[in-house]
Order: sequence, then structure tokens, then C-alpha cells
Amino acid sequence: MNTRRILAGALVAVIAAAAGVLANHWLNGGHGDSFGKGANGVVQAAQSGPKESAVAQLWAAPVTTVDGRTQSLSVLKGHPIVVNFWASWCGPCVEEMPALSQLQRDYAKKGIQFVGLGVDSEKNVRNFLQKVKVAYPVYVTGFGGADLARAFGNTAGGLPFTVVIDAQGDIRSTKLGQVDQKALKQTLDSL
Repeated sequence: MNTRRILAGALVAVIAAAAGVLANHWLNGGHGDSFGKGANGVVQAAQSGPKESAVAQLWAAPVTTVDGRTQSLSVLKGHPIVVNFWASWCGPCVEEMPALSQLQRDYAKKGIQFVGLGVDSEKNVRNFLQKVKVAYPVYVTGFGGADLARAFGNTAGGLPFTVVIDAQGDIRSTKLGQVDQKALKQTLDSL
């Protein structure tokens, strides 16, 4: 009986260690796809390839406003956008929202639109936005938003996750975790 428990525990430990090694490998840019880390720590995406389909998925994604109205993000085609995947229960997501709001105000004149995609319930997003004012539109994707984030390369499924897409529909950068304002400004200035 004890032998089975020890073997089961050892198996769980091996699986957890392997998952940790794979996660570390992916997060440090060694995952073998078209991404590479820039000097500023922001993951830079290739300008073409399979990630193009992620942008098409974004335009086609079913999103709703906090009052339940269906919205299409395709109206943003042809404009540079910053898409921030977040959730009301995600501490780092909430912490970075004031900075993202300020960046939206700073870059609005350049035609850059920030968009929040709540990977959360409509009720949670609505309650959150009643307490916290955000300077950019926020839509609800539900937990299907995690699949959309994965299409952009967020295989870890972590939040927050931010994607910068230029006016031509090319992915210019992605960032898992809180944004580095300086690095994001550099990307936005290059658009």
C-alpha cells in the first residue's frame, strides 16, 4: 500500500517537473515557433506565417459588451490595436489597467486603439467596470477568450496577455504578464 503511494507520488513529481521544464523552455523563447525575445523582454512575433490566422480569428471572435450586446472587432481592421486579455480575478491584470488607460490616452491621437477582452463572465466584467474606469472599450469573451489568446501564442493560457497588431494586420508583439510600459511604447512608436 505504501509502495503504491510512493510510486504515485513519484510519478506526479516527475510529471510536474517535466511540465515545469517545458513551461520554462517556452517562456524563455525556446519553443521553436516564429517568436523570439527582443532585447526589451517583449516577445516579438514574425510578420507572417500561422499567426495571421490568429488575427482573422480575432476579427471573427464573438464578443459582447458588458450590457450583453454582440459586437464585432472587425470594425477595427485597418487600424493599429493593442488587445489586452484580462480577467477581474487576475491581480496583475487589474494592476496594469491604469497604465494601459494612460497609454490609450497618449496614443489615441496616433490612431492606436486599445481593447480589453475579458476572459471572464459578463457579470464579473460589468461589476468590475462599475468600480474601475477604463479609457478603452472592454468586451466579454468568456472563457473562450483563452482559446483566442492561445491562437496568438499564449500556450500557457496565462493572464494578462497583450498583443499589438499593426494597421496591416501583422502581429508586432505579444507579452504574457504585465506590460513593460517602456517596451510597449517603443513598439507603439514604431507603428
